[in-house]
Amino acid sequence: MDLSLTSEQRQLVDSFAALFTRESTSERIRAAEPSGFDLKLWKALLDTGAVEMAVGEADGGWGASELELALIAEQFGRAVASAPIIEAQVAARTLSESGETGAGLLSEVLAGERLATFAPRAACDGRLSLVPAGAVADHVVALSEGRLLAAPIGDGRTAVGNLASMPLADITIGDDFVVLADGAGARELFSRALDLWLAMTAVALAGAAKRAVEIGVDYAKQRHAFGAAIGSFQAVSHPLADSATAADGARLLGLKAACAFADEPDRVRELAAMAFAFAYETARDATRRSLHIHGGYGFGMEGDIQLYYRRVRGWAMVFGDPVTALDRFADARYGVAAG
Repeated sequence: MDLSLTSEQRQLVDSFAALFTRESTSERIRAAEPSGFDLKLWKALLDTGAVEMAVGEADGGWGASELELALIAEQFGRAVASAPIIEAQVAARTLSESGETGAGLLSEVLAGERLATFAPRAACDGRLSLVPAGAVADHVVALSEGRLLAAPIGDGRTAVGNLASMPLADITIGDDFVVLADGAGARELFSRALDLWLAMTAVALAGAAKRAVEIGVDYAKQRHAFGAAIGSFQAVSHPLADSATAADGARLLGLKAACAFADEPDRVRELAAMAFAFAYETARDATRRSLHIHGGYGFGMEGDIQLYYRRVRGWAMVFGDPVTALDRFADARYGVAAG
């Protein structure tokens, strides 16, 4: 697997890094709480074609590869940005792959007239739980009773308060929806969308973990105790080094999962699940260690590290804990267990 970037991919990374640096400052993130949605940032992303690039050229998009989407997700994670870019890209691609049934909504999504999100959890009795961007989206793409639906949200949502300050909502699916696929086709289309969501979220978590380590390192250089920078103490430097190494590993595994869509399609499911599980554990540990190094200051709302500590847990738990992802990996590798 060659992860060296082309000049075009490097330009893509640099342009989105600059956009998030400009439009997703810590002050802007705080200002977007508690909704967790920055409309100005979202409009800036739409203006760059961030949703369009997830869709093939035949459907009016740019035809970005899964790797390119993952590279954007990494910059998104580093900024813990207040915009549902991953869910919107996955929803747009799923609408594109559903053919004519999703074409009408897709055109509105690409024009910026509608915000469609993706629900990584299947509906239970017609109700979706913890839908990312469910509190601000217009439509949701979801699996319900063996059918893949594109359903308007409207008044059928209940916003879910959460420490991550994300626009989560529980959604009741009404009678007004479009069936994108049914039966085995619906389950396969949903599973592909979930694989993409898991892989992109894994890379975003790895980006957040790496940035959390950098914040911890910067503080460990500035804070002095017993006449020396606390970063010179092994009890501080060694955990940070462990997290830095793990964050690099999580990034590589996430990018491998993204590359697998083109290079190893038969391994996408297991790699995406593994990448998500490892990236979540890495981001969880990295943010905890960095926050701990900050001492009491890390818990204060004026400290940036708490934004990362809260956000990475919220990103992951809308799907489930690492065990949930590892169960998906086991099913892909060994087959679904009887019963």
